[in-house]
Amino acid sequence: MHDCVIIGGGIVGLATAVALGQKYPKARIVVLEKEKELAQHQTGRNSGVIHSGIYYKPGSYKAKFAKQGSRTMVEFCKEHGIKHDVCGKVIVATNEKQLPQLEKIFKRGLENELPVTKLTSEQVREIEPHVKCLAGVKVPTTGITDYKQVCAKYAEIVRQQGGEVVNGAEVLHIHSSDGTHRIESTHGDFEARFLINCAGLHSDRVAKLAGLLPQAQIVPFRGEYYELTPERRHLVKTLIYPVPNPDFPFLGVHFTKMIDGSVHAGPNAVLAFKREGYYKTDFSLRDTVDTFTYGGFWKLAKKNLGEGMMEMRRSFSKAQFVRSLQELIPEVTEADVIPCKAGVRAQALLPDGGMVDDFLFVEDRNAIHVCNAPSPAATASLEIGRAVAEKVPALGAR
Repeated sequence: MHDCVIIGGGIVGLATAVALGQKYPKARIVVLEKEKELAQHQTGRNSGVIHSGIYYKPGSYKAKFAKQGSRTMVEFCKEHGIKHDVCGKVIVATNEKQLPQLEKIFKRGLENELPVTKLTSEQVREIEPHVKCLAGVKVPTTGITDYKQVCAKYAEIVRQQGGEVVNGAEVLHIHSSDGTHRIESTHGDFEARFLINCAGLHSDRVAKLAGLLPQAQIVPFRGEYYELTPERRHLVKTLIYPVPNPDFPFLGVHFTKMIDGSVHAGPNAVLAFKREGYYKTDFSLRDTVDTFTYGGFWKLAKKNLGEGMMEMRRSFSKAQFVRSLQELIPEVTEADVIPCKAGVRAQALLPDGGMVDDFLFVEDRNAIHVCNAPSPAATASLEIGRAVAEKVPALGAR
């Protein structure tokens, strides 16, 4: 009998196991991961950015945890020798219409008590010489790292604390009674007094297996990237973001210097026809039916039809994608970019078509379900783990 089973061996599940092990050092904790290796989905397929929290509503989990996480993640990387770089980023307005929104972003940064500064176009070019813009905002606390390495270190710490991390354990059924949970998996059965669901792309389904009807459904959106060819990496020094469209729930294509020295450009955001659909040809009948029979999806699609069609055109047209990049750096050409791996964002969507815009924690009897943890969850993983651990009552002693 375990004291706690954590479903999901991504960065959030493992950070939660670390926090629980620190809070309850005598507790028997096991993390179940369905893949043979850790960090195979959102954790290992994101841009590696250590986010500042500038975009998020003041007082929200995302704002608080990203701001704190941008500090604690850097401290963690320093402590454990994980490569990282607090390189900062610039958010730039490329036309007159974007200037009011850029001002709102700057004020949001001040509201979140971030050390943001306004930049003229000339000051932007001192940081990013190849960017063409009217004005910008500098966010110095943004950085980059390798979250796969972070995840591996979390798993190592869990084991050092006496916990278990079991790979190849896909959860099939959950039976809860008399204050215990019996989890049937492809790696055998596990019993625990407490259950924590950190299943990411499948968090709503795991919640249902546990008898909870979640208030939102996961709808997968694929983010497709290109990367600059090695000889053109000099065009980007740090991170370059556009002013996001306030009517569209994604940040727009941007340039990201990666910790390995490469430069990624993207992502666009298109509906994925499979929850782990990293290629345009990936298809799951179950996942597609779940999306297309969910009223919230159609309400979202109706509200964002124009932008959604633009995202689809970028998905199938390299020329269209490059034109979006040229709004930031006019020198970029089609010959300068090559496709690279995509990611899928597990976005919780409400029945009214609204996206859940904060981390979502749902408490049930002897269970906690993390039902929405997309970006900036990697940055905030230590903070999320601590927050979840605080909600867990005292676990048993050996």
